[in-house]
Amino acid sequence: MMAAPVDVGRVFRPIRVVPLPSTSPPILAGALPVEVTRPTSSRYVQQTLAMDFDLDVEVEPRVTGTAALPDPLESAARLAQAAVEIVEGTRPATQLIRHTSQEVYAVLARRAFIAARRSAQPPTRRPVVRRVRVTHPADGVVEACAVIVHADRARALALRLEGLDGRWVVTALALG
Repeated sequence: MMAAPVDVGRVFRPIRVVPLPSTSPPILAGALPVEVTRPTSSRYVQQTLAMDFDLDVEVEPRVTGTAALPDPLESAARLAQAAVEIVEGTRPATQLIRHTSQEVYAVLARRAFIAARRSAQPPTRRPVVRRVRVTHPADGVVEACAVIVHADRARALALRLEGLDGRWVVTALALG
């Protein structure tokens, strides 16, 4: 193995150190009064954005009509599949947090916790959603039922989906 030839004719310039420029804005003469007083008690720090996080403002979700939402049949099938996998313990409940109400999420998370304690080994086959039926009782509201087959057993799942903030949200869930 031969070493690469070295170019000895090159001369490297030394590194030049340059001071950083000042980033403070220039002071305008005559624009400010001679004496500037600062408040004695301030909750805010200089050179930060003053935001008050102590406000108790709750934003209500916007109701969305059926026309502005994705296909309810496909959404119901996907949400049913995910809900059954959560109850079985093969999917984390946090994956549906944006698509469930607080009450439904609490039930799913509890059932997932119980399923995780019940069995240490995952099942060999995952549940399959066989059939989904959808009805529209009102604009922006869908009620769906699904037939789920798992381990040679058929189960029923009922969902109520409501259009909130441009997506379907599960507000009621019953698993038989």
